[in-house]
Amino acid sequence: MTKTLQVEIYGQRYTITGQAEEEYMSRVAAYVDDTMRQVSQGMKTATLAKVAVLAALNIAHQYWQAEQRRQEGEADVDRRALSLVETIDEQLQPVRHR
Repeated sequence: MTKTLQVEIYGQRYTITGQAEEEYMSRVAAYVDDTMRQVSQGMKTATLAKVAVLAALNIAHQYWQAEQRRQEGEADVDRRALSLVETIDEQLQPVRHR
């Protein structure tokens, strides 16, 4: 079911619509708002467009770092699983030759 929610991001009101729960949409909007406020600190000219682009770059960077950690974790699990299978196979070989 589609839900509609009013949120405020960086002083601007937006209506967002989506399938997610309202609490989740609110948390996402709050995250974007927080990120925009963080990147705007110390800026001499903080136009809405400039802050939005810098926030988007920051969020994209965080996403790609998380994705890289996920992929590295999957590779580590694959390596450990292969090592376990090899160990089991080594232990079974003497039993097979009897």
